[in-house]
Amino acid sequence: MEITFELGYALDTFYFLICGALVMWMAAGFAMLEAGLVRAKNTTEILTKNVALFAIACTMYMICGYGIMYGGGDWGPFLAGIMSDGATGVAEDPATYAPAADFFFQVVFVATAMSIVSGAVAERMKLWAFLAFTVVMTGFIYPMEGAWTWGGEAVFGLYTLGDLGFSDFAGSGIVHMAGAAAALAGVLVLGARKGKYSADGKVNAIPGANLPLATLGTFILWMGWFGFNGGSVLATATVESANAVAVVFMNTNAAAAGGSIAALIVARIMFGKADLTMALNGALAGLVAITAEPSTPTPLAATLFGGLGGILVVLSIVMLDKFKIDDPVGAISVHGVVGLLGLILVPFTNDGASLSGQLIGAATIFVWVFVVSLVVWLALKAVMGIRVSEEEEFDGVDMSECGLEAYPDFTSGRS
Repeated sequence: MEITFELGYALDTFYFLICGALVMWMAAGFAMLEAGLVRAKNTTEILTKNVALFAIACTMYMICGYGIMYGGGDWGPFLAGIMSDGATGVAEDPATYAPAADFFFQVVFVATAMSIVSGAVAERMKLWAFLAFTVVMTGFIYPMEGAWTWGGEAVFGLYTLGDLGFSDFAGSGIVHMAGAAAALAGVLVLGARKGKYSADGKVNAIPGANLPLATLGTFILWMGWFGFNGGSVLATATVESANAVAVVFMNTNAAAAGGSIAALIVARIMFGKADLTMALNGALAGLVAITAEPSTPTPLAATLFGGLGGILVVLSIVMLDKFKIDDPVGAISVHGVVGLLGLILVPFTNDGASLSGQLIGAATIFVWVFVVSLVVWLALKAVMGIRVSEEEEFDGVDMSECGLEAYPDFTSGRS
């Protein structure tokens, strides 16, 4: 019996770590996607943000985030909060996997939420203002809403979302919509890029510098999502859990495919062209849509859910431009609008969730993250400023913020 437990413990821990590594690889996907969709003169800064935010997220979640989210109010650091033996990482009441593996898997989710913010505020935000917000987002804002959802804590002692029928398997709302809510608050305070919107209401397209890089980033994210959703099964050492992992992988892939196809078709109908950026965002939208519940739909249902996400993301991107909400990479639409769709779709295949519970959960996450983020963005604007000067924006933030050009042999950041 002991040998069986140890073998299962080892397999589940190894699987958890591999899935965490896949989710960590999504950081590269976000970096490549964003670098491809911004102008050449802003590439170095966007890459710097993605590297730095990942490091800050890992550190802040260790210091206090994990304790807030899963410590029942214990704000103590991870090592003091959940380990009885810091050398071996063996919990007093062993789970089916090592506690350190759980921390690693959770921390890469935090970084994913913050990466969503990075692309939405690209090309006009001060680097250090963004990093200051990262500290608050990853150390406090995200862990608090995570405590109310995955952590099972009551929202300000008033109600428990799980008791209301709220379910979010891998984070359509908890991770993706939360990141989009923080991004929306930042974009509203920051304002649009110069030249994006004309006085007569015209929307001026600002093409990205490297669509091959954006495509590579999308495929990296697509692959990383298997760890994102598959790892959320939390085990693989039994027949039941192994079958569940296989279903989640299958449905995750089906939704991404459905989203990309649907977005490409809608773009062709609306714009008369096969828009690559819409196809890329459609695939990501399909992935976000299925993330709330990839374990219960049939493959066809997963494809249709992804297709709905692909349709919605194209319409949302166009609508946000009409409201002059400037999001260079479409992050708010992909992760926010479609994240809400993902939550709403859960009760259609999971009878353990209710539509009212999903809506209350979505409202709780959005209001908390948006309001607190708005306060933080406004405070940063008052204290240190969050937007680069008009001249720095025209020249490109690579030189003003980082002193380096991403493509010095091909183009000048000042051109």
